[in-house]
Amino acid sequence: MYTASNYVLVQSLDQALELNRKRSSAIIGGGCWLRLGRKRIGTLIDLSALGLDKIQENEEEISLGAMVTLRQMETSKELEAAFGPFFADMVRHIVGVQFRNCATLGGSVAARFGFSDILTGLMALDCQVELAQKGRMPLEEYARLAPDRDILTAVVVKKDGRKAVYQSARNISTDLPVLTCALSHKGDLWRLVFGARPGKAEAVETGDPGSLEKLAGEFSFGGNMRGSEEYRRHLAGVLTRRALEQLRREEE
Repeated sequence: MYTASNYVLVQSLDQALELNRKRSSAIIGGGCWLRLGRKRIGTLIDLSALGLDKIQENEEEISLGAMVTLRQMETSKELEAAFGPFFADMVRHIVGVQFRNCATLGGSVAARFGFSDILTGLMALDCQVELAQKGRMPLEEYARLAPDRDILTAVVVKKDGRKAVYQSARNISTDLPVLTCALSHKGDLWRLVFGARPGKAEAVETGDPGSLEKLAGEFSFGGNMRGSEEYRRHLAGVLTRRALEQLRREEE
């Protein structure tokens, strides 16, 4: 459990950025993962008063505020209309409903966890992040950066007609994943993503769906307490086949 000397419910992003300049400060997000660590925090920064808990849609994109919960994503009619069951499938195995009611999109993305279902799924779509200082950048680029003191305010998902499906393998249904997989299709382009390798999510693109299983075998995998490298490599082929079959069914 962490301890904090100060707690501030900020009233503006400028105030949050100023407080977050100190290395001893931390953004609380939903606090679900933060509470599992042992850390002394100088100032705990709460973004709850900044209106970042909304899902907003226009003709071209859907903007998900950083304080949107995983449960909001799971039940969003806007996301379901644009992407079918993809977002619900992506989050439904993450612990339980009570946890998903607290855990935030911003906390999940900014932490860049190697086991993140959220990063794996979002990287299959055309996504950008919005940062308080740097502005917009592609999610894939953001995921490769080392954490800094900038603040993530939203994730923007393009409504480009892309179809996507999500698969994962777990030793038990609500455990951290052994391997995560997302596959999307738009026009002639197929995008395959693996996460929990056990490293961070990585993506590859191809114009030939027949090559997806071969490409799955070319990802790098490692072993840990949840599975060996060989097991993950085997799962990669299985999840790719399942994802391709599911995506073709949904496109029929």
